[in-house]
Amino acid sequence: MNTHQLPASLCRLFEDGGRGRSLSFELPAGDVVWPEQPARRPAFWMSDEPARDGLWAAMRAEHPRSGLWPVLLDESAQPWSSAQVAPDSPDLIDTFTAAGFMSEVWRDWVSQVPVESLAEIEPFGPLCPGLAEPGELRADPGSVADWYAGVLGERGMPLGLAAARRGADTLAVMGWQGALHHNEWMVPLAAVVRSWEERFGARVVALGFNTLELSVAAPPVSPEHAIHVAAEHWAFCPDNVVQGAGDLYGYAEQIRGQFCWSFWWD
Repeated sequence: MNTHQLPASLCRLFEDGGRGRSLSFELPAGDVVWPEQPARRPAFWMSDEPARDGLWAAMRAEHPRSGLWPVLLDESAQPWSSAQVAPDSPDLIDTFTAAGFMSEVWRDWVSQVPVESLAEIEPFGPLCPGLAEPGELRADPGSVADWYAGVLGERGMPLGLAAARRGADTLAVMGWQGALHHNEWMVPLAAVVRSWEERFGARVVALGFNTLELSVAAPPVSPEHAIHVAAEHWAFCPDNVVQGAGDLYGYAEQIRGQFCWSFWWD
């Protein structure tokens, strides 16, 4: 297998200049994207054309040697090519926990709404239920991610590459702002996705202007487990529940046994 040193443009994504990182194949044409605000490094790299079939999976397999996590980029004209991004250090993610974020969102919302609105979060009511138990792996997380990338890739999306130790960190590293109307800082959301990586075999596959696509290798299967996970999703992305199924019961049925989770913020 031939090994290629990372192109100079991709090396600039890394704080250490990409030292020791490589790829076993050449990438298609593309360029780095810089944030609007002055920065020492570009936020990510983006291909000029839609990613060819299998490229996302090939880059995921190369992640241990390249340090680059692949992300399909929906709606490429905005925010990606217009640089509407605000990168953060992935080290900041360590200062947050999924449980802490969920509890804070739950508490703040309950304190601001009338009692009748609590029906939206039944059967849990005003007390945050905390994190759900981990799911049982039903397939290899990488294989599920490759499958879902193939499904999403049919939309003809360009490929993004971020210098990230894991997929969840791309939310901060790339400076994605898709959930801005729910939570003005993406770092805590990245902490939640890290937890889902560990408990549900989730992998970040695609990002859009206000969307996030995850593959899931250990989804909730029982109704009880699914509604507990649904509560986590409500705290992470209320619009998924409120503007979708309408309540946790209906939403839980939508995600039960599913190998992908899609999030959309209004």
